[in-house]
Amino acid sequence: MVILLADAFTPDLPKRLEAFGTVTNDLAKVGEAEIIIVRSKTKVDKAMIDQAPKLKFVIRGGVGVDTIDVPYAESKKITVVNTPEASSVAVAELAFAMMIAMPANLVQADVSMKQGKWLKKELERTELMGKTVGFIGIGRIAREVAIRAKAFGMRVIAYDKYVEKSDVAEMMSLDKVYAQADYISLHTPLTDETKGMINAKSIAMMKKGVRIINTCRGQVIVEDDVVAALKSGQLGGYATDVYNKEPPEGSPLLTAPNVLCAPHLGASTEENLIRLADCIVDRVKKYQGK
Repeated sequence: MVILLADAFTPDLPKRLEAFGTVTNDLAKVGEAEIIIVRSKTKVDKAMIDQAPKLKFVIRGGVGVDTIDVPYAESKKITVVNTPEASSVAVAELAFAMMIAMPANLVQADVSMKQGKWLKKELERTELMGKTVGFIGIGRIAREVAIRAKAFGMRVIAYDKYVEKSDVAEMMSLDKVYAQADYISLHTPLTDETKGMINAKSIAMMKKGVRIINTCRGQVIVEDDVVAALKSGQLGGYATDVYNKEPPEGSPLLTAPNVLCAPHLGASTEENLIRLADCIVDRVKKYQGK
C-alpha cells in the first residue's frame, strides 16, 4: 500500500506510517496512492482524484474538509475523514489571543514604540470583563474559546443551527447574537449557506463597534463589506487567520484600519502537530484493520 503524505507534518510521521505501507511525499506518485494525507495546502479535487485510480482513503489533518471534493470522492467509493479532535486548543488559543489583543491595542502599541513614538494617551484600552462574546457555531473549538472567555468574566452567547443547548453558552437566534455581542467569534464550516454570511446586511444588524474574530474560513465574510464597515466605524475591529485566497495578495483587508492579520497559524502549534500525527496514525491503523 502506498501512502502519499502530501503536506508537511511532524518529521517522525513518515517513519511511523511505514509500519502500514510505503510512504512518499512525491505528488507525482499520486497514481499509486491508496491513501492520501493532507492539511490545508493540498487540494484533493476532481483532477487529483481522477489521477489516483487506486485511491481508497483520504485523511485531512485538521477540521474542515472544504479543500476536498467529498461528494466526488464518495462517488468513487473513497472514504474521507478529518481529525477534528486534534486542533481545538491550538485554534482556540489563537482566537482568544486575538480577542485580547484588539481591545488592548497590542499591535499598535508594539509597532509605534519601535517607531520611536509614545502613544500612551492615544492608545486607549477597553476590558473584556463584562463584555458579551457571541459565537457563530459552538463546536469543539468554540467551546474551548468560550471556557476561556468565561474565565475572563465575559458573558457567552451562541448560535448554532445544529445545537439547541450548550453547557458553556446561552443559545439564541442568529439575529440576537448579532444584536447583543460586543465580540463575534466565527466557528462555522464553509458551506453554500455560510459563504459570505458576514456581509453588509448582517453587519448592519450588529452592535456599532463590534469586533469580529475569524479562525474558520475566509470565505464566510465578504471582504469589501467588512472593509467598508471598518472604515465607517460600524465594525470596531476584525482579526483573522484565514482569507478568501491564501496568501491574501491584494486583499483589501491588508490595508484596512483596525485589522489584525495572521498567516493561517491556528493549527500550527508544536503540540497540535504531535496530536495530528497521533490521530493520523490511528486512522491509518483502523483503515488497515478493516
